[in-house]
Amino acid sequence: MNNLNRDLSLWGAASIGIGAIIGTGIFVLIGVASGLAGPAVVFSFIIAGLTALLTGLSSAELSSFITEEGGGYIYAHKAFGKLMGFVIGWVKSFDYIIGSSAVSIGFASYLTYFLNIAPLQSIIIAVATVWPIVLTILNLKGIKETSKANTALVILKVSALIVFILVGTYYIMNHFNISNYQPFFPNGIEGVFSGAAIIFFAFIGFNTITIVSEEVKNPKKNIPKAVLLSFSVSLFLYIGVALVAIGLLNWKILGLSSAPLEAALSIATNNFFIQKFISISALFATTSVILSSIIGVSRILFSMARKNLIPNVLSKISKNGTPFYSLILCGSAIPLIVIFSTGNLKELASIFNLGTLLTFAFINLSLLQLRRTSPNVKRGFKVPFFPITPVAGVISCIFLSSYLSPRAFLYGGIWILFGLLIYYLNKKNNTKNNKPQTM
Repeated sequence: MNNLNRDLSLWGAASIGIGAIIGTGIFVLIGVASGLAGPAVVFSFIIAGLTALLTGLSSAELSSFITEEGGGYIYAHKAFGKLMGFVIGWVKSFDYIIGSSAVSIGFASYLTYFLNIAPLQSIIIAVATVWPIVLTILNLKGIKETSKANTALVILKVSALIVFILVGTYYIMNHFNISNYQPFFPNGIEGVFSGAAIIFFAFIGFNTITIVSEEVKNPKKNIPKAVLLSFSVSLFLYIGVALVAIGLLNWKILGLSSAPLEAALSIATNNFFIQKFISISALFATTSVILSSIIGVSRILFSMARKNLIPNVLSKISKNGTPFYSLILCGSAIPLIVIFSTGNLKELASIFNLGTLLTFAFINLSLLQLRRTSPNVKRGFKVPFFPITPVAGVISCIFLSSYLSPRAFLYGGIWILFGLLIYYLNKKNNTKNNKPQTM
């Protein structure tokens, strides 16, 4: 048995997208991005958001007629063949694992802040190692149970961001400080694009929805709707949070804070319950991102294994309808990355963004290719202004990647080479096993 259960409604799918999007990016990396862009970090959010939206539109169209599990991997597979599909799936799998590791570190940092204990690196690494294992166990219970938990977390963290915006806006209206917005471009346009390259991390979760296509009811209609719904909600909240955070706290201080939203909110109110609600919501936010990411990577591995691109054992389904061995593998890999990275959040985010930008570029290229090779396939959604939209998506991904750390390209290249070795060894093994026996 290797069929997954269709248990997700439109809202269940959208909540997985929102759960994967809103997390460490807004609760932690807004500080890093503010340190790079200054008050113009608002434009960093807009640039990163528009870049992600271009791919979101392409994903919406592709998911309206390709409903297999796998997302970007399955699109590249159908557009460019097995090898390119494998490369994208392999990169995206690593991406999810790296991203989950980064978010686990963000969760651990916020936990020390919430409990008011010393943020020792050893404590952060220990917590970031254990928490993904706990969430992997929850994933093993089944997609329905995981989705319910994720929906509850999404409601809590969205509520917290709305509270932050309302409380902060009220304070700014009564105590406006123009100096917080000056100079608006302290590091020039380069700083804005560097900030966008980092904060791009905050927008990529919508792709997780397309990866769980086989577990969504009426996927041809619900997947495109869920992609656009999750993206729209997140972008609206992000821009509001960025405007308020900069208005409350000087960008230099914001850039140095390990808990930037709490630091900004402390200017607007000393209400204990509001401050603690925002703090604990960061824990909810990061938890839901890890939860959604584990769903994403396990389904990509499952899809690739089902097509014999990696060992077939990873396509085995448990009695709960989950890809058991794929979940175990990613639940083990995330803690290991946390340990080996020694908790370097900025470096992990840079590596993660490179993989995502590569995947997004190929999602757009896949749409361009499939519009050419399969023009008559019925689509439930069509990208507006084709082919300008997907072409702009490819160009923007390439452009943003140029602002990432050179080490991200090094690690990414090593991972791809390692993946190609596994691909050809697995292909050789499959050929050997399928070879007719001679007497």
